[in-house]
Amino acid sequence: MKLVKDTDKNPVKKEVTDKEAEEAFRTILTWIGENPYREGLVETPKRIVKAFKEYFQGYKQDPSQELKKTFGEVEGYDDMVVEKNITFQSHCEHHMAPIIGLVHIAYLPKDKVVGLSKLARTVEIFSKRLQTQERLTMQIAKTLMDSLSARGVAVTIDAAHQCMTMRGVKKEKSTTVTNYFLGTFKEDLSYQNRYLRYIAK
Repeated sequence: MKLVKDTDKNPVKKEVTDKEAEEAFRTILTWIGENPYREGLVETPKRIVKAFKEYFQGYKQDPSQELKKTFGEVEGYDDMVVEKNITFQSHCEHHMAPIIGLVHIAYLPKDKVVGLSKLARTVEIFSKRLQTQERLTMQIAKTLMDSLSARGVAVTIDAAHQCMTMRGVKKEKSTTVTNYFLGTFKEDLSYQNRYLRYIAK
């Protein structure tokens, strides 16, 4: 989709075709000083469009739909469920540079649990959009809290931002950590501390 301004305050959405996107990438290749029609680059715009469809497929997916399938036969289990070290790759919305890191998730079930793959799937959907790490952390937590009617949710992300490691200040070893707590994890520090100990191991 692209935004075509109808007025300054009311942009109108218009479909963009693959061919239009490919032409835009040819323009960029020309802008950086390349010849988009030389042998090594002639198929590059098409490849980039295909790659971008994969990088940003999260815009066409709804994480709440993934979390609809739950299980109630858990014999009263009500302690935290922790899934650690979920790898993810995203892109920052400021420079479209990669963000690569790990997500840790915990939730306190109320009456039901969800398949563990669905936690990772939620991360995958939100990460396949242009992001800030802070928003990504909150989106994952709030969606899990609402969709699972959980008593509490905790989400931690530890990631490297290539807009910092490859450009600008170029601090190659820096990572960023964000946390977001909801429900019991926010209200009861004993749960929060247990969770932080688990993910630190």
